[in-house]
Amino acid sequence: MKAKILVSLTLFGALLTGDILMSQIAPRPEQVQELRESTEEGPVVMVNLLRFKDEADAPDEGISGAEAYSRYGEQMIQWVTSQGGRLIWSGRVDSQFIGDTEERFDTIAIVEYPSRAEFQRIVGDPRVAEWSVHRTAGLDMQWLIATTTTDEIAGGSSGDAP
Repeated sequence: MKAKILVSLTLFGALLTGDILMSQIAPRPEQVQELRESTEEGPVVMVNLLRFKDEADAPDEGISGAEAYSRYGEQMIQWVTSQGGRLIWSGRVDSQFIGDTEERFDTIAIVEYPSRAEFQRIVGDPRVAEWSVHRTAGLDMQWLIATTTTDEIAGGSSGDAP
């Protein structure tokens, strides 16, 4: 059965089809559970690695995937900031200097949320599910990495870094 079910309780209100997640733009259930069970306190900084479709799917046919995603992104950033989060940085990926992978990304965005619980509340809001049609239409792939700010780099204090 391929009935589409809108699930706003998963991150970004991802669309699920039957028993498989569409593409690589939604978290697996165990990833959602890991975030929920985290004992980390304080702000969470989400590193978004984004790859867009060349041409957007419905409802954004006729424009690029990046343009479709921006329809989602503009609304999402306004919502996040109104809820105490903030966009730290975003930019276009020009090249990969270190690393050997076939994965490529078009854009990176770094967004801070007050906490992991607040992140889940913010992205679980029904408005996010509505806006996510543009996200799904434009996004080919995403890595979303939850991070915690620290003063240490690889086990040493930031003052010890070369």
